[in-house]
Amino acid sequence: MKIIYSPKCLEYYSFGHPESPERVKICANFLKEKGFEFIQPPLAKEDDLLLVHTQRLVDEVKNEKIFDLDTPNIKGIFNYALLSVGGAILAMEIALSRENSFSLMRPPGHHAGKDFCGGFCYFNNIAIAVAKAIKLDKKVAILDIDCHHGNGTEDIFLGKSNVLYVSLHESPLYPGTGLTSHFNCLNFPLPPQTGENEYLKTLDIALKKISDFRPNVLAISAGFDTYQKDPLTYFGLEVGSYQKIGEKIAELKLPTFSVLEGGYSQSLPLCLYNFLLGLEKIV
Repeated sequence: MKIIYSPKCLEYYSFGHPESPERVKICANFLKEKGFEFIQPPLAKEDDLLLVHTQRLVDEVKNEKIFDLDTPNIKGIFNYALLSVGGAILAMEIALSRENSFSLMRPPGHHAGKDFCGGFCYFNNIAIAVAKAIKLDKKVAILDIDCHHGNGTEDIFLGKSNVLYVSLHESPLYPGTGLTSHFNCLNFPLPPQTGENEYLKTLDIALKKISDFRPNVLAISAGFDTYQKDPLTYFGLEVGSYQKIGEKIAELKLPTFSVLEGGYSQSLPLCLYNFLLGLEKIV
């Protein structure tokens, strides 16, 4: 399993913000102790951003003129966001060579749409990586297991026949979207306190939809805020649940890459580690 990571993503922060450098730092340290192989990501190019975003949004982030309380203007955020996008693109490229990959970078991305940022997200890392795969004539499924609906990813790919977007998320919860399915965007809203058994049953249904789509590659928006002690959400998954999730995904036997989204508890490293153990069954 290749872990894509740069300590540069720890250099920015906003005081009191839950999307902190510490959440990624403790994961990187834990995975290094477990012997995972780490690779530095490259900076993405502005042309990569424009595959899914408008020039207006790109300029807004570049010039630090963002108007979103959850997604603050931070000095240098444009380059940090480019590095996170670069991590997702590299993860996709590694997956196409049939190796497992996980981009352990920040900021996250699935709340960023074509012309808007929000929810701690500036650019949509996984969407850009998927758009690059499409340019290689690949058919892509995106599985979003973050506790929040990936409204930005749905905004970008809604109606695209070569992309299937599937999301399991808590509802009601920010951003309040994903209540129903539309065309190629399949949403599975689940109530607060959803536990492992109900979640895994729903995941089985979602994975069958992905299998029927017959994609060339699977992209995972990997959020771990479904954990029962996450401070921002109200789901009931346990640490061991993530290995079961990873194992079920591995049964699809698809070239797969994952990109970090949410997860804000002190148990994030253990949740992530268990998820990777499950994914290692990918052939």
